[in-house]
Amino acid sequence: MAAPLELSCWGGGWGLPSVHSDSLVVMAYAKFSGAPLKVNVIDNTWRGSRGDVPVLTTEDNTISQPAKILNFLRKQKYNADYELSAKQGADTLAYIALLEEKLLPAVLHTFWVESDNYFTVTKPWFASRMPFPLSLILPGRMSKGALTRILLTRGEPPLYHLREVEAQIYRDAKECLNLLSNRLGTSQFFFGDMPSTLDAYVFGFLAPLYKVRFPKVQLQEHLKQLSNLCRFCDDILNSYFRVSLGGISPAGQETVDANLQKLTQLVNKESNLIEKMDDNLRQSPQLPPRKLPTLKLTPAEEESNSLQRLSP
Repeated sequence: MAAPLELSCWGGGWGLPSVHSDSLVVMAYAKFSGAPLKVNVIDNTWRGSRGDVPVLTTEDNTISQPAKILNFLRKQKYNADYELSAKQGADTLAYIALLEEKLLPAVLHTFWVESDNYFTVTKPWFASRMPFPLSLILPGRMSKGALTRILLTRGEPPLYHLREVEAQIYRDAKECLNLLSNRLGTSQFFFGDMPSTLDAYVFGFLAPLYKVRFPKVQLQEHLKQLSNLCRFCDDILNSYFRVSLGGISPAGQETVDANLQKLTQLVNKESNLIEKMDDNLRQSPQLPPRKLPTLKLTPAEEESNSLQRLSP
């Protein structure tokens, strides 16, 4: 019996099996091709390297990076592209290159560089799944890695400054989304009725951008205007990831997230109410403490009291 294929990847949230694009690409391809992966979700008890997630472990190999993992799965006869023509295969490579050049920098910026998104969503989520003290170190290192990758690929003359780079990468990303929307049209998948490698890559890049709730949603708002791309993500989630890694359906996860948000708001309101009540009590006029009157005993009562204390 062949050794099981084990995939170590970041876990899910917001109705997604994983919030990590590279992990989602591999997970989607495995679903499309029928590869029997055993998924190991990274949490704060995991001691492996997190720098090259996702990681596929077999009896003889440890493979990282989505492209290499997908090539390995194809060699094991798990091929989601066996029905594609030569032209469709070439189109797949071209669109994946387009995604990595035009869309990936904006996705990295949205998650790891945009300060409001990073400090309120990305950093807390990833840090909660890392053991101490890595939880204090690794998110910052991942953020710096994302910024370095953006600047290396997009920070060429005349775009020397980060603000100029930001404006350009978001323009490029929106153009890329428009191209993908036009290419998909009304089809279920990019090459007809069966999902392929390209569908796995597009889903992996778009689903976190579509589902994760960010305070800054510039690119997310543009994506949500392209209804066919949103429908594409929802269909894959419902057809292939009906039950997520945590055993909760995407719809159920949405309910959990909404309830958690309501609970947080309720706790904050109660905390604010308690603080206001405390302030009101402090500001209200205070009466001086009442002095209890002392009772003065008569000589006869004092003598009786003394005799009672002396008696056994």
